[in-house]
Amino acid sequence: MKLRLLTQLCLVSYKTLIPTFFPKRSLNSVSRMSFQLGMDLQMVVSNLEKLAPLSLAESWDNVGLLIEPSPPHIVKTMMLTNDLTEQVMDEALEKKVDFILSYHPPIFRPLKRLRSGTVRGAWKERLVVRALEGRVAVYSPHTACDCVCGGVNDWLGQALGLGSVVPISHSIASSTPSGASHRVELSIGRDVDAEEILSRLKSVEGAGVQVCTVRSDSEDLLRVMVNCTGPALACALGLLSPYTSIYQTVEVLALSKPPVPNAGPGRLCTLDEPVTIATALQRIKAHLRLQHVRLALGAQCTLESLVRTMAVCAGSGSSVLNGVKADLYLTGETLLVEVILTPFFSSHEVS
Repeated sequence: MKLRLLTQLCLVSYKTLIPTFFPKRSLNSVSRMSFQLGMDLQMVVSNLEKLAPLSLAESWDNVGLLIEPSPPHIVKTMMLTNDLTEQVMDEALEKKVDFILSYHPPIFRPLKRLRSGTVRGAWKERLVVRALEGRVAVYSPHTACDCVCGGVNDWLGQALGLGSVVPISHSIASSTPSGASHRVELSIGRDVDAEEILSRLKSVEGAGVQVCTVRSDSEDLLRVMVNCTGPALACALGLLSPYTSIYQTVEVLALSKPPVPNAGPGRLCTLDEPVTIATALQRIKAHLRLQHVRLALGAQCTLESLVRTMAVCAGSGSSVLNGVKADLYLTGETLLVEVILTPFFSSHEVS
């Protein structure tokens, strides 16, 4: 499922990495793409990050370029896989692959050593050693691909048919629109040389100054707002501190990073027309091209019970779906106790 979507999302071509859709293509666990003209590794990575920005990934995740051969590294052949196992690495080396795009990150927990022998439990260490020796780059988008608009969760959310699909929670932008982290606000009266102070504030690198006139106690004041980066904040406050009457009016506000529109973990889907659980199962299996899914029916529910809303989360959805009210929950995996306690739960697991 996720490999098919990765193939739909990206194709390396001569000049760029472009969104592509293969509606009739049948994919196994591994897919290989070859390109006559190569592309520098950093350009491949840059284009992948444009498709699924790494800033959208969950904080606990390990995404991006995980294994980087020494430069220059030209990518002519890319292999896509859901999980990078030793068998997949065997195939990649045999076919002289330059780049592996693995949905799940093969490096998740920190590695304390890199061994190439047959030590039990050291297969991930062997993967890293073999990738570097074979000059194979490894990249994982994982939850960045889940959260991005048009990504895995949106694709899953289309399973039941027409309706609205919105993120369960929103991803947060990596920075504010201005790039500033704080805003300093202050007032300047007529008893101070405003031009000198404004000139000095505008000279601070990383500070953006805005000025307006306000009326206070029958007196016109200059209201100054300075958007600052972290280093600029310290400079601006140090510059203002000698002006006692002004410094007493200073307020420092932390700027919040805005939510990213239509992006975030999980999706809440509201159908235009309700369907029975039996119909929902048929549509989910058809959408995922699967013969079987796991279903846990809620208490006093039957296959004829109606579904109007569906909460979706690729992978383990326990933390994302916790507290979300829906008639049906579609997730990659969940704990048995959560299945038992959830009043109306559909668990779909794809390996």
